Amino acid sequence: MDPLSEVLSLLKLEGFISGGFSIPARTGFDFKQHSGIKCYAVVEGSCWVSVKGDAQPIFLNAGDCVFLPSGDPFCLATALSCPHQPFLPPDPQTGANLVMNAPQDGAFILGGRFTFSSSYADTLLHSLPSRVHIAEGTGKNIMRSAMECLREELHTSQPGGALIAQQLVHIMLVQALRIFLQQEGEERVGWLFALADPQLKSALICMHADPAFPWTLQELANRVGMSRTVFTKKFKRKVGNTPMKYLARWRMLLAGERLRNSQDSITQISFSVGYDTDSAFGRAFKKEWGCSPREHRKRQP
Repeated sequence: MDPLSEVLSLLKLEGFISGGFSIPARTGFDFKQHSGIKCYAVVEGSCWVSVKGDAQPIFLNAGDCVFLPSGDPFCLATALSCPHQPFLPPDPQTGANLVMNAPQDGAFILGGRFTFSSSYADTLLHSLPSRVHIAEGTGKNIMRSAMECLREELHTSQPGGALIAQQLVHIMLVQALRIFLQQEGEERVGWLFALADPQLKSALICMHADPAFPWTLQELANRVGMSRTVFTKKFKRKVGNTPMKYLARWRMLLAGERLRNSQDSITQISFSVGYDTDSAFGRAFKKEWGCSPREHRKRQP
């Protein structure tokens, strides 16, 4: 499994909401602070998205998507100068009867929200800006197909539609992250952006593929064809941490997951993430999680 897929799998989707709604002409909807990632796709018409704390709003055309990982309040509006009102979600009992088209000079939006296991969420969310804009035409085949299928599922209300809608918006999230890390722009820091660099991506693949291997800086640098000094500097600049600190954190994330979701002994788990003794593993685990492996296992997920 590649690093992006592995991290997304580890985060575990905890909650999901999706639906469609219209924004009338010269109307703005205010959305409160949220957890996880909210996403919106403009199916018809156009609108603006403004995130609290961001200087510039983004204009969204039909086919555009925006992902909002910061959790900050935001507004969707068909005009920058129009009055705003709190957003009230459509009644799910009458959702099948909603008009699935944009009103004149307005917009029709498909939306969803992802929440993740709180223990691991910052691994992804802290690597992302307050908004991720995916313009129509960028990776359009997958994104457009998922968008149209989602619209159809919400409109027809077939058996199993909620599960299919969940998977479709999940596809849109993964596709958006793939597109985003390929986009050129300012220097961005986080493990996600390291995946766009072939050498750093190779290093991450090595660490993710075999976390129990006794990795050293020299070994990782050799694997990616760089000197140890250059590799360390580049990795820290792009990821925001040294290779060995990243590896230690990744091992502890894997260990925390197995403690919660398997019956493996602490000794088995410590070996699986590269520790020869339970005591060494326990010290490293407590440094990362603030509790012992046994205490972590007893806590409710």
